[in-house]
Amino acid sequence: MKLETATLAGGCFWCLEAVYEQVNGVDKVVSGYAGGSVPDPSYELVCTGLTGHAEVVQITFDSNVVSFQDLLKIFFVIHDPTTLNRQGADVGTQYRSAIFFESEEQRIAADEFISTMSEFSDWANPIVTTLEPLTDLYEAEHYHQGYFRNNPELAYCKIVIEPKVAKLRKEFLPALK
Repeated sequence: MKLETATLAGGCFWCLEAVYEQVNGVDKVVSGYAGGSVPDPSYELVCTGLTGHAEVVQITFDSNVVSFQDLLKIFFVIHDPTTLNRQGADVGTQYRSAIFFESEEQRIAADEFISTMSEFSDWANPIVTTLEPLTDLYEAEHYHQGYFRNNPELAYCKIVIEPKVAKLRKEFLPALK
């Protein structure tokens, strides 16, 4: 087992967490905050958009089973990388599309992936996903962890998260647990 981590922001962390928890080779997914200037921010503070943090998931994965590129393929299917600081009804810099790289290898791989996607995609608008160095990751409050798994009947889960999970199942069924 060769464990690595990838940290991604693509709107609400509940959506990303629900998707990546189902991917074969993913060991753990933690919702949190990255990219801001305030140490140890709270959810309420991040929601103001004033801290510079994005809602993120940090994915611990076995790179012998699933690659960083595979995680990026899923990322670019389950969110809209062409909307600046917005995913659906979630608006603000805390919902930006970003890849927080943890090494020069990840930065290069993500940059090449975005370039390829930009060249060969069917999107009407350009990709606005940013590449940002991961300096600090602050774990979100306990009630955010496993949100979809723990609250599948809530309206937000039914209306927003379930369609992303369904899209994952449709596009990546062989890669799921």
